[in-house]
Amino acid sequence: MIKIFFSDLDRTLLTNKGTISQVNLNAMRQLTDRGIKLVIATGRNILSAKKIFSKKHNVDFLMFSSGAGVIDWLNSELIYENYLSEEETSRVIEILKKHEVDFMVHDLIPQNHKFLYWVYHSLPDFKRRIALYEKYAEPLSLEQPPRKATQLLAILSFEEQEKFKRIKDQLDFVKVIFTTSPLDHKSIWLEVFPKKVSKGYTAQWLCTKLKIGIEQVACLGNDFNDLDMLNWSKNSYVVNNAPKDLKRKFNIVASNEENGFAEVVQRIL
Repeated sequence: MIKIFFSDLDRTLLTNKGTISQVNLNAMRQLTDRGIKLVIATGRNILSAKKIFSKKHNVDFLMFSSGAGVIDWLNSELIYENYLSEEETSRVIEILKKHEVDFMVHDLIPQNHKFLYWVYHSLPDFKRRIALYEKYAEPLSLEQPPRKATQLLAILSFEEQEKFKRIKDQLDFVKVIFTTSPLDHKSIWLEVFPKKVSKGYTAQWLCTKLKIGIEQVACLGNDFNDLDMLNWSKNSYVVNNAPKDLKRKFNIVASNEENGFAEVVQRIL
């Protein structure tokens, strides 16, 4: 019997327009009615998630920033958080500078929607994200680098997959996550977190806290930043709009545009 359901957000629960369909809203209520906890496991920060969810939605926990933190949604209580040390942050900055990539350094939770940015190429997706968080973004001054950070985010073009691998190899002291940009759906986001941060690791932490066994867990994702979580769960699904590599490995449901979230809910009830 499933007791907890972890679902990714963008292009998984949400439509391509960033909304929740009525069918999926009904499915969220069904989970609550059956006593199954719903965890939204997203790469978004808290501020961004609040643009989608309020207390009226049937959400129990928000796992944000790819597992860097967890909020008890109904009580608005931060129950889990992580950050990179001063030394780790400085080392990552030096490596990203060496590879001449555009990157951002995010403040500590719960203010991690704020960031400092360093520009080399000013890629369109990079400029788009800065514009999205314009009032929270400032240029990075190397005279006063950040002492600690929740995460760093470098943006590469779709053609720079080999460059991603080279950078990741040098960042073996931290967690590096490959994410397809939720903005243009093709650029590469190289996300850097503390070593133990991932959706899978944090999901396990939450289940341990709630005394829920792995056989009582179901997960739904759509991209490579969900991979740790999908590999961890014994009941894992991906929407049909997920990359082929993920669809070859996990159970497939309808796309995010065709209410794949609701399909999983019906399977686990």
